[in-house]
Amino acid sequence: MRAGVVLTATPGVEDLAVRAEELGLDSVWVNDTPMVHGDPFVALSLCAKATSRVKLGIGVMSPALRSAPAAASGIASLNALAPGRIICGVGTGNSARRTLGMRPTTAAALESFTTARQDLCAGRSTEYREGDRVRDIRFLHDRAHVNTADPIEFVVAALLGPKAAAVAGRRGTGLISFGLLDPAAWHALHEARRQAAQGVPGSRTNSYLVTALHILDEDEDPDGDAARDTTGHLVLSLLTFAADKRAFAAQLGPAEREAVRRLLDRRGTTATAPDRHTKLYPNYLGRIAPQDRDLVVPSLMNMLTLVGTRDDILARINTLEQAGIDELLIQPVVDPPTEMAQLAKLLN
Repeated sequence: MRAGVVLTATPGVEDLAVRAEELGLDSVWVNDTPMVHGDPFVALSLCAKATSRVKLGIGVMSPALRSAPAAASGIASLNALAPGRIICGVGTGNSARRTLGMRPTTAAALESFTTARQDLCAGRSTEYREGDRVRDIRFLHDRAHVNTADPIEFVVAALLGPKAAAVAGRRGTGLISFGLLDPAAWHALHEARRQAAQGVPGSRTNSYLVTALHILDEDEDPDGDAARDTTGHLVLSLLTFAADKRAFAAQLGPAEREAVRRLLDRRGTTATAPDRHTKLYPNYLGRIAPQDRDLVVPSLMNMLTLVGTRDDILARINTLEQAGIDELLIQPVVDPPTEMAQLAKLLN
């Protein structure tokens, strides 16, 4: 299985991208969550100039945050800096929208957004709509500004529901998901994509899984502080989502619901407060504070992340590969260079 890394868009990200390339990793990604992370185009521009081989991905862009023409121009501009090395993730904007206190957009808007960017980034005209006015648009500048000749890889973010996977099928894109370590769920996503892709010209697509990795030392406690620090950002991302969406929280077990209750109390907000997004999302997907280690419920660590001995983790990865995962992406937050080196050593 291939391996990549998801980094924070901050000054110095290009140095980590260079290290990822030196380690033999296959891709470097940054998130597009404007209220809590830096700008992905700035970050990936730096990475593009500092590297020569590794692929560069945005995970993921939402039609509710960026217009299709602006998004396509940014992606095609990156493709001019790193020809053929750009991966563009698209999604309904779950985290990016919720950090604004807004709901994600619809699957229909996601499909229109994906279609427009695929057309524009391939040098084709596309339909652009504002209210009742509809116009055909295309890039009007020459290829010195953007690159529409080299291919850009598109992937659609999908969790458990089939709608986003169906969009991927109809648009001929790959898939990306976050903390989804259930092989049966991946089989279902791939089947939904396959069903929707009937009649669509075939092309090789990739499936990416974002998670966190902690390889246990001999006799190390799998629920100890080190494991919680390495994986806690993903666990807290799910608890934050549950705190923000009561219907989802109701589906969790007693221990997980109690963790959600403690999170809300600790952040000084409620599940119905109109400004809860300002209390829940600071430091989203960042390293957790020591006082929040108790919120990292072991069941969620096991569900969302890879914690175990080297042999245990390799066995889980093998099962995921059989379920159709092509590339494993980790989000390192404690010691990124060391965590990237462990991933490279594990899979190379």
